[in-house]
Amino acid sequence: MLGAAVLTIAAAIESARGPDAAGQIPLTRNEIAHLLATVAASPGRDAGHRLRWSHWRRRHQHRARTCHYQRQITQDHAT
Repeated sequence: MLGAAVLTIAAAIESARGPDAAGQIPLTRNEIAHLLATVAASPGRDAGHRLRWSHWRRRHQHRARTCHYQRQITQDHAT
């Protein structure tokens, strides 16, 4: 439970820092855990790969969220 609390606090601090990077969602608890695991354990790939993957994943989630919201708005106006 302590680990979950630390990740929650880290995610809250990250969210409170200000505006998100353009086209990305803020760091989540799971994303922070993945990045910490990369630093703590020796991954099969280098840390740079994990950071690029994290950047891609957050950008993709932002795009998916934006499309979802736009579709919901379109469906609400159509009814």
